[in-house]
Amino acid sequence: MLCAPAIASETQEKLETLQQRIKSIRIELAAQEETKQAAADALQETEQSISTIGRKLAELKSKQRKLDQESQQLTTEYHQAKNDLTVQQNQLNALFYQQYIRNERNNLMALFNLQNPSQAMRDMYYLRQLAQARSDRMSTIQHSLNRLRMLAEAIHKQKTAINRTQEEYAAQNKKLTQAKLQHKTILDQVSHKIQQQHNQISLMMQDEKRIIRLLSKLNEALKQEKNNEIVYNSQLPIPVDKNTDFISLKGQLNLPVRGQLTNRFGHPRTGKLTWKGLFISASSGSDVKAIANGRVVFSDWLRGFGNLMIIEHNQEYMSLYGNNEALLKQAGDSVNSGDTIATVGNSGGNPDSGLYFELRHNGKAFDPLSWIKIE
Repeated sequence: MLCAPAIASETQEKLETLQQRIKSIRIELAAQEETKQAAADALQETEQSISTIGRKLAELKSKQRKLDQESQQLTTEYHQAKNDLTVQQNQLNALFYQQYIRNERNNLMALFNLQNPSQAMRDMYYLRQLAQARSDRMSTIQHSLNRLRMLAEAIHKQKTAINRTQEEYAAQNKKLTQAKLQHKTILDQVSHKIQQQHNQISLMMQDEKRIIRLLSKLNEALKQEKNNEIVYNSQLPIPVDKNTDFISLKGQLNLPVRGQLTNRFGHPRTGKLTWKGLFISASSGSDVKAIANGRVVFSDWLRGFGNLMIIEHNQEYMSLYGNNEALLKQAGDSVNSGDTIATVGNSGGNPDSGLYFELRHNGKAFDPLSWIKIE
């Protein structure tokens, strides 16, 4: 069975691995988001191009319908003009025939003196004028036919150009439609992958929370285990140079008495109160030593602390020694590190024999174990 420290270490490794994986997926997710945005932009551009080509195709179809109508109208006019030309041609042919017959008859009648020559001349003049009028009419119709033919050819060319442009637009539209499908496919795939990564991160973050809760419980168990650990101090303070700054002794101080550490800073005491210092179980009458150089500023009985001594050190630091049996120094006395200042007892109503010990800075208590080395 694994002990709590081993489980905590293994769990911490799992947490770090999981957090690294989450970080890696988030980096991948950011890259996928960029890919998604690029695909969305490409899709938007393609759809806009398709819309533009669709509009142009619609315009071409409208123009083609208009040209078809014009072509149909020109065809009708052309056939009508052609029919008119045929009628005029037939009438002119008939006129020429009549003129020919009349000429022949007039010649015979003139030969036999059967007709008035003046009347014959007038008839011939009339026929020539009529023939000229019909010839002019035929020329006009022919000119109209030529104009209609040219317009028809122009319309045919326009329709041919429109058909060619339509084919080009249709080809572009086909390519763009294929590109749209590709962009849409990429966008759907990337979006699906992004959703999967979001789901994966969500699950991993839930795992992360569970592991963090487990680590918190394990650390609390380790802390409790450490708090319940039996710690015995056997080393007493030793003399130090009188000019030594108190803060330079951090991590080098020894506890004032030999004994077992039974209560620690921050542990529950009674009700909502917590310990502001340490309680060291020790035999009654044992020597209590000053932890550093200083001056006694309080040496008397105080409710809750029993016989209490307070030593002022430099830099606004103080050390407190409570529940003593006897106080061996008076207020105002100077003491050196390692001097015997009191004897262990259980004054102040404490049921157990031992020493209550505090460290304060600017009047505020802090954990002495952060300054003490226990040997």
